[in-house]
Amino acid sequence: MILADKILVISGVGPGLGREMALLGAKEGASLVLAARSRDRLDAVKAEVMAQTPGVRVLCQPADIQQRGDCQALVAATLAEFGRLDVLINSAYTTGPDALAAEADLDVWRQTLEVNLFGTLQLIQETVPAMKAAGGGSIVNVNTKVARMALAGMGGYAVSKAALRMATTQLAKELGEYRIRVNSIFPGWMWGDTVISGLQPVADAQGIGLAELRAKIARDIPLGDIPTDGECAKGVLALASDYFSATTGACLDLSGGEYMPL
Repeated sequence: MILADKILVISGVGPGLGREMALLGAKEGASLVLAARSRDRLDAVKAEVMAQTPGVRVLCQPADIQQRGDCQALVAATLAEFGRLDVLINSAYTTGPDALAAEADLDVWRQTLEVNLFGTLQLIQETVPAMKAAGGGSIVNVNTKVARMALAGMGGYAVSKAALRMATTQLAKELGEYRIRVNSIFPGWMWGDTVISGLQPVADAQGIGLAELRAKIARDIPLGDIPTDGECAKGVLALASDYFSATTGACLDLSGGEYMPL
């Protein structure tokens, strides 16, 4: 098990990637701290995790990462329950509304930055002292292919995540001496409940089934299919684990080859 005896904190636990990381993290031996704004969502994921992996320790902590106090409470609850914090996966995000960059309400862009960039950084800042005290740790920031491949209408999301990508590099440079690794993953399409709910209206509008729409999208993916939430979760947890103990400042693409860095 690649996360045996680790204390794993996941922010932004929802019905897609966050849920899959929680389920897989428990299978891989971690004790879990699950954070999101919705208590009901956290309780639902906790129930699934404990049904799959009986005996696993799971702490649910409602938190809005935009609020410094919530970030402080999340770290304090983790330390009170487990005594340390080994791995932080930052999965909380917002896409914001679609708008062309030249016409967008920049106050809306600022709000997107508050969540995706500054909220993530707040939680990292609260986490770092605990990791320093423990002699190291691992942080993985969930990014997006949109930060590398511009899509019309998604500028606020893309800019916020591109800024997070540079912040990740900066943190990796500065925290390496404390054996704290900071890396990013860049998923593209991820097949699961979130994407399915978004694509169903598109399929309906085109008069085709979801399977046909999925196949159309997959034509632009070298591996020939849309990666699943579960496949991407494996990549995140592998990067977070000690199997990548020599890696920091990395950008791992999980898009099936849709984006290939030079």
